[in-house]
Amino acid sequence: MRMWFLFLVCLAGHAVAAPTEEQPMDEELVADEELVVEDSVVEEAEVGANPVQVEVGEFDEAIELEDDVAENPCLQHQCKKGKVCEVDESNTPMCVCQDPSTCSAAEGQFEHVCGTDNKTYDTSCHFFATKCALEGTKKGHKLHLDYIGPCKDIEACLDNELNQFPLRMRDWLKNVLVTLYERDEDNNLLTEKQKLRVKKIYENEKRLKEGEHTLDLLAHDFVKNYNMYIFPVHWQFRQLDQHPADGYLTHSELAPLRAPLIPMEHCTTRFFEECDGDGDKYIALEEWAACFGIKEQDVDNELLI
Repeated sequence: MRMWFLFLVCLAGHAVAAPTEEQPMDEELVADEELVVEDSVVEEAEVGANPVQVEVGEFDEAIELEDDVAENPCLQHQCKKGKVCEVDESNTPMCVCQDPSTCSAAEGQFEHVCGTDNKTYDTSCHFFATKCALEGTKKGHKLHLDYIGPCKDIEACLDNELNQFPLRMRDWLKNVLVTLYERDEDNNLLTEKQKLRVKKIYENEKRLKEGEHTLDLLAHDFVKNYNMYIFPVHWQFRQLDQHPADGYLTHSELAPLRAPLIPMEHCTTRFFEECDGDGDKYIALEEWAACFGIKEQDVDNELLI
């Protein structure tokens, strides 16, 4: 469980959008699966900072960059995972499927991914390149990235185990926010509004501290300190609802949380499937909150900060 908690600390709101092409997709489940894994962390510019970061004495370098872009328009043309940029005869950039053989080999098992075809791919690059080559086919339509790590047998999630899942996850979310609050020395992990909310949890002497707790204690704490869990559940929804931020979680938006969890928590898939109460392939805020035991009257869009 501690491994999963550490993962959530790393996740902590860094749901990074992958570049996409301006073209229609077959359906939502096929769209933007590249959100699941990234080879590097994209750092956001500070609020108010010049994104170009041009300082005195750097104008010559800026001019050289413009010349490079003119010669190679692919420098500013982004493609989604599985595709690379090439220019046509008129020097117009376009995205084409990447050859899997051009992907770098995995440095360890942690880079392997498992597809819904129950096949282990060396890296996410190999997976998305393969999926791209299958676009327009029935096989490609059904192929998705299932989870991070090599494929393995995942045991079925029993009803009593499914009921236990939100007990642990609620506690983890609360502890993630508290940890971020404690470590936010540079004011870049939480916003001021978020910190005001978490401060109340952090300073509450009745807060159940991080640790290995029995399910009975977690259930008792949820009833006793119910109000401490309302904001963490809203916070996680907001971190995932990014592409676009429309009040609904799609399969691809859940991927950054879901894919790393499945190998460690075998009830992950069933939990998220059953959160979609109306089966429309979207998880609304109300459905998400209900999955975590948050009462309907406590669901509040104002907490999506």
